[in-house]
Amino acid sequence: KGKDKGKGKGKAGNKVVIEPHRHEGVFVSKGKDDSLVTKNMVPGESVYGEKRLVAESEDKEVKIEYRVWNPFRSKLGAAIVGGIGAMPIKPGSKVLYLGAASGTTVSHVSDMVGPEGVVYAVEFSHRSGRDLTNMSKRRANIVPIVEDARQPQRYRMLIGMVDVIFSDVAQPDQARIVTHNASFFLKNGGMILISIKASCVDSTAAPEAVYAAEVDRLRKDGCKPKEQLTLEPYHRDHALVVATYRASKKKKE
Repeated sequence: KGKDKGKGKGKAGNKVVIEPHRHEGVFVSKGKDDSLVTKNMVPGESVYGEKRLVAESEDKEVKIEYRVWNPFRSKLGAAIVGGIGAMPIKPGSKVLYLGAASGTTVSHVSDMVGPEGVVYAVEFSHRSGRDLTNMSKRRANIVPIVEDARQPQRYRMLIGMVDVIFSDVAQPDQARIVTHNASFFLKNGGMILISIKASCVDSTAAPEAVYAAEVDRLRKDGCKPKEQLTLEPYHRDHALVVATYRASKKKKE
């Protein structure tokens, strides 16, 4: 029995109350302070030192392990905690994740989409890519791609059509990079989520002006912005934009 206790759970380990979040595939651990959690696809393992919680299933037969998702370490986590209205990433989704870094957030997306879904995780840095690749060895639904997101033709053989593109590439031309990838891989009516770091696009302009300009760029490239959400207080001068993608065929009508 002692084995289950794991790190950091202490005496409270048996009183864990987990409730489903209104977004499918995400859960909330109720307690002194509520925290966002995802169902761990690889029970017994943390990816980046995050806390794990074990709760009993409703029939008390099985124990289910969850991982705490810290919004300060994840733009997507911050968007969910911040009350984003629509979350297209859900169980069974096929997701293209641009700017995967070492895979902190990717691991939670992997939990969210579950065994039926898939996360194509693109990261240009070889050092981060190495961590990403190691992590994905334990998670069958992650396909790590150490390539430049500016060159989708280089990895087009590895990726099928996807439902959602999530992007966190801190590049001034991120909007173009995302719509370029969308033209290869995103289905008609698919969703785009972009995390925009204002200082990265234009460090001289007010963040609000930067977000507005990026949203305009997305519009010009055939996206229909649905929602914009600040990621404060978790990430300073960051916003997340959600848009629907409609491929260029429809533009001619």
